[in-house]
Amino acid sequence: MSLSCRPGCAACCTAPSISSAIPGMPQGKPAGVPCVQLDEQLQCKIFGQAERPAVCGQLQASLEMCGPQDDGGLFARSYLMRLETLTRPD
Repeated sequence: MSLSCRPGCAACCTAPSISSAIPGMPQGKPAGVPCVQLDEQLQCKIFGQAERPAVCGQLQASLEMCGPQDDGGLFARSYLMRLETLTRPD
């Protein structure tokens, strides 16, 4: 089930690591670190632009990832950090 992103969450822009370059983060982004492209409202400043990493556009909000209620992104961050741990290369 697809969802719209929840205001003030930003779990997708904080929890996962990103290996490709991001404007302002040329080496990518480590897991658990907020992206420098998040603004004060926790919105992506490069959303819809070519500079936005492809992986960001491929990650879509879902009930499985985001959880059943709006909890400020706690469920989603926990879910994404768990995936990060499970998929980390040895």
